Amino acid sequence: MLFVKKDGKTLWFCNKKCEINSIKLKRKPQKQKWLTKEKKK
Repeated sequence: MLFVKKDGKTLWFCNKKCEINSIKLKRKPQKQKWLTKEKKK
């Protein structure tokens, strides 16, 4: 999914869940438990 911010930056998301977490809930991907678990493997 493609999301374009007002300043012209483009953000690509794999699904709607990722988009909502990033934009509406303003969560940082580095702090998500599932991401850090996958990174350690």
